[in-house]
Amino acid sequence: MLNKGFNRHYYLMLLPGLIWLFFYNLLPMYGILTAFKEFNPGLGILKSPWVGLENFQYMFELDDSKLIFRNTILIAFSKMVGNLLVPLAFALMLNEVKHKLFTRTVQTAVYLPHFLSWVIVAGMMLDIFSYNGPVNSLLEVLGVQPMMFFTNERLFPALLVGSDVWKEFGFNAIIFFSALTSINPEMYEAAAIDGASQWKRLTKITIPSILPVAVLLATLSLGNILNAGFDQIFNLYNPSVYSTGDIIDTWVYRAGLIDMQYGLATAVGLLKSVVGFVLITLSYSLAYRFANYRIF
Repeated sequence: MLNKGFNRHYYLMLLPGLIWLFFYNLLPMYGILTAFKEFNPGLGILKSPWVGLENFQYMFELDDSKLIFRNTILIAFSKMVGNLLVPLAFALMLNEVKHKLFTRTVQTAVYLPHFLSWVIVAGMMLDIFSYNGPVNSLLEVLGVQPMMFFTNERLFPALLVGSDVWKEFGFNAIIFFSALTSINPEMYEAAAIDGASQWKRLTKITIPSILPVAVLLATLSLGNILNAGFDQIFNLYNPSVYSTGDIIDTWVYRAGLIDMQYGLATAVGLLKSVVGFVLITLSYSLAYRFANYRIF
């Protein structure tokens, strides 16, 4: 039984985090009122006139709203699939390599991009895929006309998904590596004695053993279906690709901070938060049902 003095030390350790949570997460919730008002910076939030649900009604009447929700879901879903399948395939392939030094070196190499900010990665991408960059130089050698990749609305979503998967798949693969190390080696030895081929061992032992982890990750990722990656898109997009690359977060940024439509921007952001909360709750319920996972 812990004494009161010992518990007090834990509460003191927790205090800085609670203070940060209050000032950066709870206190800003006061600004939600802007979604229900015709916000005037000179009057402030409390004195600005109420308009009720007019901002939400106007939001659904805008063609841009349908576009940004569609783009957000498509880009976020594609990233979810890519960041599940690519790390899984990579972990399975690397697990078959028996040279320990090689596998550790490769793991470290593919893990490093996760620590790069999107400002750096975006700069690299823009240089690599620029009109005079190495990709266009290679295409020119192959007889293909150079193109402007980041002004092509059809290619832009694929570039977003591909660069996100490249940056994160090494980090995401760690979970699958952990699941692979938990498999009992005696199962492989017994299968080898019975004459099972490498492919049979992969399909009958390895994949079924890590399938619950894959199902869990896929289920939990449903809560991020409206998070398509503001940092990445903000550093890569331009007006010529708004039709396929503009998402909720970038639209809210422009509407609120550039066009000064504070009430409308807050309404869109609030709707996204509410839908995200519902999806996160649903994803944890599904994770408990199908993978027996719960956080409390």
